[in-house]
Amino acid sequence: MKFYDAPDLDEAEPLNAFYKKLLNQVPDVIFKLLWKPKNDYSLEYCSDSVGHIYEITPEIFTADFVEALNSRLLPMYLRSFYVSLHRARKHNKPWEFEYQVALPVKGYRWLKVYANPEAQPDGSVIFYGRMSDITTQKEQEIMLRGSEARIRFALEAASEGIWDFNMSSNEVYFSAQSMKIIGMEEKETVWTQDQWRALIVKEDVKGHIRAVNDYIAGRTPRFEHIYRVKHTTDGYRWVMSRGQIVEFRENKPYRAVGTLKDITELKEKEIALGKTITLVGEQNNRLSNFAHIVSHNLRSHASNLKMLLDLFKSAEDGEREEMLGHLEAISDGLTITISHLKELVEIQTEVKNVKERLNLRYYLKNILTILHNEITKHAVTVEVNIPLDVTVYYNPAYLESVLLNFTTNAIKYSSSDRKPVISYDFAIENGQKVLYISDNGIGIDLKRHKNAIFGMYKTFHKHHNSRGIGLFITKNQVEAMGGRIEVTSEVNKGTIFKLYFNEEG
Repeated sequence: MKFYDAPDLDEAEPLNAFYKKLLNQVPDVIFKLLWKPKNDYSLEYCSDSVGHIYEITPEIFTADFVEALNSRLLPMYLRSFYVSLHRARKHNKPWEFEYQVALPVKGYRWLKVYANPEAQPDGSVIFYGRMSDITTQKEQEIMLRGSEARIRFALEAASEGIWDFNMSSNEVYFSAQSMKIIGMEEKETVWTQDQWRALIVKEDVKGHIRAVNDYIAGRTPRFEHIYRVKHTTDGYRWVMSRGQIVEFRENKPYRAVGTLKDITELKEKEIALGKTITLVGEQNNRLSNFAHIVSHNLRSHASNLKMLLDLFKSAEDGEREEMLGHLEAISDGLTITISHLKELVEIQTEVKNVKERLNLRYYLKNILTILHNEITKHAVTVEVNIPLDVTVYYNPAYLESVLLNFTTNAIKYSSSDRKPVISYDFAIENGQKVLYISDNGIGIDLKRHKNAIFGMYKTFHKHHNSRGIGLFITKNQVEAMGGRIEVTSEVNKGTIFKLYFNEEG
């Protein structure tokens, strides 16, 4: 390696001239500012770049830099410019200040001054520093702030918060809007991911973890998940969280950012719509049953009536008496069918679903009294395992009808191979009252009849009193009260009906 000796100053240009040329190549204005207790400030030196930045010659700027500055500085920055300079000198700290100037050619420009003060033995202070044109940087900064403000406004208008997840430290930044969503103080917050998950409704935690893991593992193209998060005063809120990984380190996900949107109102409408669709579906099923009545039973009655009337016109006197008997039977059947139809319509339309607090055991006792003869006739053993104080919120007429239908069916479809037993048991499942009505009768083949068991005119056994209307009416009454029925059964072993009560008003 070859080293070169510094040039001999006698042979080279003077050192000051060398430094001056070097400084003049720097785009910033390099300056030396002197402060003396009596003479105040004077500019001892500035580089030629002042002509580009201030559009003024170094000679004019140096001769009276205060006047030159005052002619360029916007009025709003005049006082603060000199205040910042005096403070830097007084406290012997770096002088740093940003300001705007109005230039003859370039117009408005943003400048920045930076200088270090050095106290001298004679009490004076020298500032060595530079002035830079930061217009481009400042404009980008202003645009960025404006963009951030617009984004913040848009997010707030859309009820969206921001989260920023550091996957290395397991810390999550939440914006003030995110905190507002869950009813907390509107300020930026940093929590661990575990702290946030502690606020998620218990049933939704696994889904949240699965959604995060699926996205990180690449099983889903983006992270998007809807879940419930606890609210400080309002139960919980439905939120939609969306985000993506924005930084990797050593080929591992390091940072993810996203938004949090309160969709409670939308979700509640969706749930309500789902219930409405379910209700419409149920109503369609009922309409289907009514259509079955009209298309089959009523049409059959009408056809038989028309046929007999046509025959009656040409029949002899002796034949007419026999036909009148048939007409009477058809009339009775039509009356029964219309009665069934009327009863079903009343369940859905009449104001009969007024609820009262009823003693369940008391109403069951009344039904067993009504059916005493039937129970005795078939030698039925009745087991009642219902506490004396159990009450249900129900319509009295419906409760009697439901208990009557279930008990009548249990007697009607008892097995001839064993002594009939009917049991009534009470339990509370997940906070809901449930009545079990079980028998050891002939049972129902649910594999064949599960979807039809509560259908109108659906019978599953050859019994002379089977009409297929009881369970259909019972199911409508139970559902009109907001409850539901479940059934388990096995052929030749028996059946269990579970009646769920809805205690809400």
